[in-house]
Amino acid sequence: MSEDQCSVTETVAAAVRAVPYAAFLGVEVAFNGDEMTAILPYAPHLIGNPLLPAIHGGVLGAFMELTAIAQLSVLHPHSRQPRSIDVSVEYLRTGRPVTTYARSTVKKIGRRVANVHVEAWQDQRDAPIAFLRAHFLLGAEAEQT
Repeated sequence: MSEDQCSVTETVAAAVRAVPYAAFLGVEVAFNGDEMTAILPYAPHLIGNPLLPAIHGGVLGAFMELTAIAQLSVLHPHSRQPRSIDVSVEYLRTGRPVTTYARSTVKKIGRRVANVHVEAWQDQRDAPIAFLRAHFLLGAEAEQT
């Protein structure tokens, strides 16, 4: 990893830790080159349905949105965080009370808008528990508003 990549990844990891909700959730990030994996360690306060028990859907959605924003920050460093235009979450399986992982794929970055997909899984990556598809406003337009 180059010195510039190290600087960006350290900045992104610090930025994720600085977001109060990310800190409340316990979100961590790990890097392998420019590929980032977000990690949501299990904690009892993340449970939405204690009868199953299952991780709250809002926690999963926020975790995946944070993953998308962090990945965009790695690929498209900017002075301002990308702003959500729309977010769609598909819940596929119950989020069990174990560590959850997520990876983001930036499908397209334009001058002002980025299209991002995120996949979240627990034990096996080939058995995702949720998908997120989102569009984010970035660039000069985001800085002016």
